[in-house]
Amino acid sequence: MRLNFRVLSLLGFLGCAFGLAFAIVYLQHLRGYEPCPFCIFQRVAMAATGLIFLAGALHGPRGGGRWVYGALAAVAAAVGIGIAGRHVWLQHLPADQVPACGPTLDYLLQMMPANEAIMTVLRGDASCAKITAQWLGLSLPAWTLLAFVGFALYALLMPAAARILERRAA
Repeated sequence: MRLNFRVLSLLGFLGCAFGLAFAIVYLQHLRGYEPCPFCIFQRVAMAATGLIFLAGALHGPRGGGRWVYGALAAVAAAVGIGIAGRHVWLQHLPADQVPACGPTLDYLLQMMPANEAIMTVLRGDASCAKITAQWLGLSLPAWTLLAFVGFALYALLMPAAARILERRAA
């Protein structure tokens, strides 16, 4: 199998799919960690990033179209960086500065318009500030933040890498 833009895009999609599967299947269903609203939004950003990678793999554009897919995936990952970064920031606030616990995302979406509910969630609350699990000294949102940074860089470099790899193969 030759590495080209389609394959590189597919690898990006598989990375995002693995991240989502890890969060949903392993962490939530096998380990019993219930996602906070920030975690849910991070999953949405991961899914969006993955779907853009998948669209690039299916379409297989040439020239400037590759940069469009790379930029779109990087923007989706940047949204994830913002959400995960805010989550990590909340986790590092002193206890007396953490916002009080709020209602669940489902309740917020039933009681107010979606944009208000999203803004309420992004302010964060005590449930999002609690560190429930760590690996190698980093919380799960910190690992997600690193993954989004990796996906953003990968998306931006992917079009140039595909061009180089295709030239070598020719």
